[in-house]
Amino acid sequence: MAGHSQFANIMHRKGKQDAKRSKLFSKLAREITVAAKLGVPDPNMNARLRAAVLAARAENMPKDNIDRAIKKASGADSENYDEIRYEGYGPGGVALIVEALTDNRNRTASDVRSYFTKAGGNLAETGAVSFMFDRVGLVEYDADKGTPDEMLEAALEAGADDCISSESGHEFICAAENLADVVKALEERFGEARKSGLVWRPQTAIAVDDETGERLLKLVDTLDDHDDVQNVYANFEVSPALMAKLGA
Repeated sequence: MAGHSQFANIMHRKGKQDAKRSKLFSKLAREITVAAKLGVPDPNMNARLRAAVLAARAENMPKDNIDRAIKKASGADSENYDEIRYEGYGPGGVALIVEALTDNRNRTASDVRSYFTKAGGNLAETGAVSFMFDRVGLVEYDADKGTPDEMLEAALEAGADDCISSESGHEFICAAENLADVVKALEERFGEARKSGLVWRPQTAIAVDDETGERLLKLVDTLDDHDDVQNVYANFEVSPALMAKLGA
C-alpha cells in the first residue's frame, strides 16, 4: 500500500504541475493575442508582441501555440480583453500592483478585492501605490553571456541605466521609452534576450518579518494563480531564512 500511496502522490503532484503549466500557457497566449491585436502581428515590428513571444519561449511554450495565439488576434473568434491595473496594500502595509487582462471587469475586480481582504489588506484606487514604483524597461540575459563588469559596460553603451548581475543572470534596466533601442543594441551584441518588457520596479523595498512574509507570499501566489492576472509586483523583501524554509 505504501508504494501505491507514493505513486498516487506523484501522479497528484504531476497533475498539479501540469495544471499550472496549462494555466501559464493560457496567460502567455492571452498576452500574445492582445499584443498582436494592438499592433502588427509581426514580432520584429511589434515590441510588445516580441516581448510576449520571448516570454513564451522562455517557458518552452510550443511554437504551434505561439503561432495560433498570433493568428487568433485577426480571427473572427478573437476575444476582447481589457487591460486593468489594480493597486493595493497587503499585510504590513506592503504596496502591490496587479496587472490583468480580462473579458469581465466586474468578476476580476471582485476576485482581486476579496484576495486582498482575506489576506488582511485592502484594494485601493489606481495611483494609490504606483508612485512608489518606477515604470522601467527590463532586458534579461543568462549568466554565461559575460562577467558583471562586461555587462555593465555593455549596458552603458546600449543606453541602459544599469545592469544587475547575479548567479541567475543579468538584468538590464532602462527608461521605458528607451526599451526598444536598448533591446536592439544588446541583441546585436549578445543575441536574443531571454526576456524583455516593461515592469514596475519598487523604489525601495520594505523588510518584513517571517510571519508577514509568509502571508504576503501567499497573497502573491493567490493573485498570480488567477486566470486573468498577468503580473504581480510588490515592494517587500523577506529574510534568507524564510526563503530557505520555503525552498526558494
